[in-house]
Amino acid sequence: MSRAFVNEDQAADQASQPVERMISAQPNYVTASGLAQLQARVAEVQVLQAEQSAMGERADRQRVADLNRDMRYYQHRLQHAQVVAPVTSTAKVQIGSWVTFADEHGDEQRVCLVGEDQADAGVGLVNWGSPLGRALLGASVGEERVWQRPAGDLTVEVVGIETCP
Repeated sequence: MSRAFVNEDQAADQASQPVERMISAQPNYVTASGLAQLQARVAEVQVLQAEQSAMGERADRQRVADLNRDMRYYQHRLQHAQVVAPVTSTAKVQIGSWVTFADEHGDEQRVCLVGEDQADAGVGLVNWGSPLGRALLGASVGEERVWQRPAGDLTVEVVGIETCP
């Protein structure tokens, strides 16, 4: 067999390997519900891995590789999770605080600061390490902060702080 065919075979094997999921350099602060979500994801992947394993030779090799990659990611996130204490004060914005803020035009938004893996902007859960999260973290009611966005900086004022359920 020529050397070219060996290299093509090796390239095909490497192409089937999934790209590793990026692990953030920021501390993995999580709320109690964020920790539960990570634990549920690990359990879910374990079930899927068991299903693939039960298929034996019929298992989808790419699916198995993807599941193994996901398991490495979630186990790492779980091992490095630092659960933050539940919010007991609404004096300053913390991870686990619902924050209502108004922009320069008086438009109000309400978000809850959570850990990276729990973030879901569609329902108002914002990563504490995002530009908005960093701008709001530690602010008190009435305080103005600059939200550094790609579209341009925006001054926002904290108008309310509550605890996340």
